[in-house]
Parts: sequence; C-alpha cells; structure tokens
Amino acid sequence: MSNVSKWMSWEGGIDLVAVTSPDLQMPNVIVHLGRMVNTPVGNAASGMILWQPDPATMPAVMGFVSTDETVGKYFGPNIFAGTPFEQAPVLNATFDIEIGADKAVSKCVVAGYTFEVEMSDFTAPYLINREPAAMPPFHQQGVEIHARKVSLKINGEAVNIIVPPVGITGGPASVVSPNGVYAR
Repeated sequence: MSNVSKWMSWEGGIDLVAVTSPDLQMPNVIVHLGRMVNTPVGNAASGMILWQPDPATMPAVMGFVSTDETVGKYFGPNIFAGTPFEQAPVLNATFDIEIGADKAVSKCVVAGYTFEVEMSDFTAPYLINREPAAMPPFHQQGVEIHARKVSLKINGEAVNIIVPPVGITGGPASVVSPNGVYAR
C-alpha cells in the first residue's frame, strides 16, 4: 500500500486569483488564505500571496504566508514541488478571516502590506474532486462556493482587478472554501 505523506487541509479558505490589466497572460494577484491550515508538521493560519503591481519587475510580495514558520516552510517542497512556488520564501503574517452567509472578508498583513479581500454574490456550495495536473500537481477535495463579486484593497486603496474564469487550482478564480484537502 502506498502512503499519503504530503498533505494539507484547511478551514475557512479565501481564494482569489486576478490580473490588473486585460493584456496580462499570468496572474499578478494571488490571495490564497486559510483561517486554519493543518499539516503533518503543525497547524496555523497560512496561505500564499503574490502581488506584482508591475509585471515587468519582481513582485512586491511573493511567498507562503503563515503565523508559524515551520508550517509555512512545509508548503513549497511538499505540496507545491515542481511548480514555480516550490522555492517561494515564507513570510510571517497576521490573518483575520470572516465567512458569513452573504459576505466573506479576509485581511492579511505581511511584509508592510495589508491585503483585504471581500467576496459576495455566492453560488450554492459544491463538492470538488480534482485530479493532479501540471498546475496544481496535487489531488484536491473539498467544498467551494464561487464568489461572483470580489473587491481587493491593498494598504487601504481599492485595486481594479479582473478575475479570470479559472484560477490556479483549476476551478473558479474567486472562491470561499469552507474546508478541503490537498494531497500528493
């Protein structure tokens, strides 16, 4: 029997992938957060942030974010191995995530930036079961709720974003995920 040894699960997920210009081919905004993320090495509020306001330069913020460095260091080599995120740094962050029936709000403070996402106009919840692909290279199971209305503020300033139909997980690019698991 083969064993699953590389996994993570979460509660209270907020996932946004976006671009700030229609001519961008790759996302320059990723806010992928979990109120509580569980791994074989521990549990902590964690996620991933990418903010690249000028796509011609290095990102202003890019990395795994966590309240626990050990948990943050787990993601790259174990979950995201073989992807551009495998060597991403771990950044200490604070999190506030509130998910209600009509609105979900997240606030992540990291590296001198405050990222605030607000989501609403939700679909009904649905189950996911996605097989591994080139990106992402892991099994995914869980519950998602597509948010059809999304806003982003960075350091208190509204950022105009375009949310593509599909994000980095293979599903909608703006979802609330009450719970789920990634496994390799």
